[in-house]
Amino acid sequence: MPKIRIKLKSRWTKKLVKKAKTFLPFLVKVFVGVNIAFAAYNLIFIGRILPNVSVAGVDISGLTPAEANRVLAQKITLPIKLTLVDGGEKFDLDLASIDLRYDLEQTSYSAYNLFRTGNLVFDAANRIEALWKKRNLGIRFTYDETRLQETISVIAGQTAVEPIYPSVTLEAGKVVVNPGKAGFDVDLGTLKADVSRALAFAKLEPVLIKTTVVDSTLTPSQQEEAQKRAEKLVDKKLSLTFEFETFTYSETDIFALINPSGGYKEEKIAGLSQSLASSVERSPQNPKFVFEEGRVKDFAPSKPGVAIDSEKFKTSLTEKLKILETTEEKLASFEIPVKLTEPEVATSEVNNLGIKELLGRGSSRFRGSITSRVYNIDLAATRLNGVLIAPGETVSFNEKLGDVSKLTGYKEAYVIKDGKTVLGDGGGVCQVSTTLFRAVLNAGLPIVERRAHAYRVGYYEQDSGPGLDATVYSPTTDFKFINDTPAHILIQAYPDTKNLTLVFELYGTSDGRKASITKPVTSGVTPPPEDLYVDDPTLPTGVIKQIEHKAWGAKSVFNYTVERDGQIIYEKTFISNYRPWQAVYLRGTGPAQ
Repeated sequence: MPKIRIKLKSRWTKKLVKKAKTFLPFLVKVFVGVNIAFAAYNLIFIGRILPNVSVAGVDISGLTPAEANRVLAQKITLPIKLTLVDGGEKFDLDLASIDLRYDLEQTSYSAYNLFRTGNLVFDAANRIEALWKKRNLGIRFTYDETRLQETISVIAGQTAVEPIYPSVTLEAGKVVVNPGKAGFDVDLGTLKADVSRALAFAKLEPVLIKTTVVDSTLTPSQQEEAQKRAEKLVDKKLSLTFEFETFTYSETDIFALINPSGGYKEEKIAGLSQSLASSVERSPQNPKFVFEEGRVKDFAPSKPGVAIDSEKFKTSLTEKLKILETTEEKLASFEIPVKLTEPEVATSEVNNLGIKELLGRGSSRFRGSITSRVYNIDLAATRLNGVLIAPGETVSFNEKLGDVSKLTGYKEAYVIKDGKTVLGDGGGVCQVSTTLFRAVLNAGLPIVERRAHAYRVGYYEQDSGPGLDATVYSPTTDFKFINDTPAHILIQAYPDTKNLTLVFELYGTSDGRKASITKPVTSGVTPPPEDLYVDDPTLPTGVIKQIEHKAWGAKSVFNYTVERDGQIIYEKTFISNYRPWQAVYLRGTGPAQ
């Protein structure tokens, strides 16, 4: 068998060789002929545009670039306007307004350079194909891109129909789900490309404005599901906290986060995170500490840079929203997750007094205060700002503040004296002692002396229940506490006379203590006596002037506990007894004015 196979192979080889000898001369002649023809073709079109080449339908085959430029100038006219159509509406695009210019010379050279790239294989293949394949090139042109973009944006705005996206609202206490309505959108990129194509080929036929349907309307089942979800959120709230700030959102705010089609709107969650950034985020802050004449003149603690962690924020918010939807909880809250960047310098590095961290913070509001009271609050708080308290020192509020009188710069404002509300020097100082009392509670310091006001004062209940006030009146009534920490304590005051708020912060060295207070329990509530009217001949007849505001009597109790390492190191019960207080009016009996 092997011998037979060899013979067969030999026989076929001989036949192939014989055939090759017969056709080889012919193949050589064909190859040479083709090369000669291709060379002749290239010679004919040296300096000329290849065959079957047109620009905007104008044949310029075989012409030089200069000849082509002249022909194009004769045949192509710069259009005045281009019409855009959408259904039955027409919009004229004034081409002079976009500074349209045809560059026919550059167009001619572009046509000439067609398949003259320098790539022999690519050019050869396409030049041969040019013998039978027609190519219609666009006109080179320039225009003001900004003006064109503005013009087609206006036209698109008139053509597009804004969709109405599904929404959930609360109207007259009832959940209303709007299923939405489809709209139409115009892709500016596509419209611009269509306009450019029409200009390039000098096509003056109307350009169709292509629109796409934007439809996110709810199906009846989706609408029903959205209704059920929203009804579970009625009367529920969401609370976000960061440091000492709280951001509260009602059910209508929560509705905006719900995707009626299912899940939650990620873009709305991202928008909520961004809206909080201005209140939460900050750059790292190095400390300031200027010590002069026994007190700190300028102080700012080091603070880490803060940025909201958007991914964790989305996760936390979604979890809380699900809790509100699936449980009976009325309030869901979480601390805003952040990323911290430490400052270059720590507070402890700029002083040797142990002032390095925040120990406690207290705040209060005083909306409705008369101008002189606001002035006195600002003055007293400023005079306590920068005070240093030595380790082991018992602090007297009255001693640290100093004399309160006209001689020391205070104005007359209402004070409680001898069971009456009267104008007196320094009215409003009790707002300062009350706020410092709250900061001391928060810091976990022992309180030696504190007395509540004779009656409930509305200022001190604007942001807390009754019982968290501390009255002072030198020399008989004082507020005292002890610095039993291992280092100095620095008092920092932040009065805000625009927003009518006051904040005290105490800085020092923490020994690990944690303070807590129970929610004040109010009992024995008694109504105020009947309003009292007192005739006053110094006031014109018919004039009524209120000098006392009514207040309900009550007893308020809260417990104060300080722990360290799981052990109670200090505890105290604060009891405040407030008398009921009647409203008093002066009734004018003097001559009418």
